[in-house]
Amino acid sequence: MTISRIDAWVFRAPIDRPVRAAVGTLRDRPALFIRLTDDDGATGWGEVFCNFPQVGAEHRARLIDSVVGPLLVGRPAADPPLLHAGLAAALRRLAIQCGEPGPFAQILGAIDQAAWDLLARRRRLPLWRVLGGASANRSVRVYASGLGPQGVAEMAGSKRDQGFRAFKLKVGFDPGTDLDNARQLRDAIGNDALLMLDANQAWDAAQAVDRLRELSAFAPVWAEEPLAADEPLEAWTRVAREGGIPLAAGENMLGEAAFAEALASGHLRYIQPDVGKWGGLSGSLRIARLAAAHDATLCPHWLGGGIGLAASMHLRAALGDDGFVEVDSNPNPLREGVFGPMPLREGRYELSDASGLGIEPDLAALSAFLIRH
Repeated sequence: MTISRIDAWVFRAPIDRPVRAAVGTLRDRPALFIRLTDDDGATGWGEVFCNFPQVGAEHRARLIDSVVGPLLVGRPAADPPLLHAGLAAALRRLAIQCGEPGPFAQILGAIDQAAWDLLARRRRLPLWRVLGGASANRSVRVYASGLGPQGVAEMAGSKRDQGFRAFKLKVGFDPGTDLDNARQLRDAIGNDALLMLDANQAWDAAQAVDRLRELSAFAPVWAEEPLAADEPLEAWTRVAREGGIPLAAGENMLGEAAFAEALASGHLRYIQPDVGKWGGLSGSLRIARLAAAHDATLCPHWLGGGIGLAASMHLRAALGDDGFVEVDSNPNPLREGVFGPMPLREGRYELSDASGLGIEPDLAALSAFLIRH
């Protein structure tokens, strides 16, 4: 299992309505898919985070072509964590030198996904089994993400009809909008459904405490990223202590030490690594063990195309029945056209016994969205 080739495809799909969050706006849906091929011709797929900046997919693809790919080819791939660690060590100083640890970490996260997919395909096993899951754990709980700031009730009603039983609202806009949307969402989903909040780093500590106290009336399961990810631990612990809602974060943490420090401080009840932003599946498995030791639950973050969604599903299934997987509510042909239909039963999705990730992107069908290969 020696890597002989890495291919990268940049896609960009137009959308009718921009996807808004407090941190920024997506005016189209990008994706960067990679495929590893080994010396026997076996393949595995991964996906790089590239939502921001809007040229992120093209930039990361060029880094693969010019820097990461030449370092990768010829390396053994039978041990994905070892492959990831070796690449990270080889790129560490360059990432510091050019001030881009994030893009390199995101590329390595996708390579790690692809290495695990390749390994599982060669073993003719579903990835959730190779990652350590039991046959009883193939069903994962999901939640509908990205609701708001417009059309909250309509979106929630549609997602409830599709089988979702948990819903996450975008907040971090003006307080009146946030409160009105939370009220509309709770009315639309009823008291039996679960409601989460995501502020996308919108507030400082004092604002977060005030906003969360107001929003606690709607019984949220968690409040995600009420503060910037790099705010001092003292600020996070204050919000956890005074805000009245359990906190979630992790998508914008970089490095195992950052996760360990946050979990040790005790302010997070839910930890949310993103397989396309840092660590891939190997790093997320290590974070899951840390989370368990600190009474926190791992809920993979994902807001991209279908490959990263599949990887997130297999990760959560391998870890057992706790936690949720994020499923974006907004239209995205690079998710829907790759992951395929998502039949749900009372808020759960059941993974199949297909080898690896269980999906194979139809590149011909996606060609209308192709920017470069």
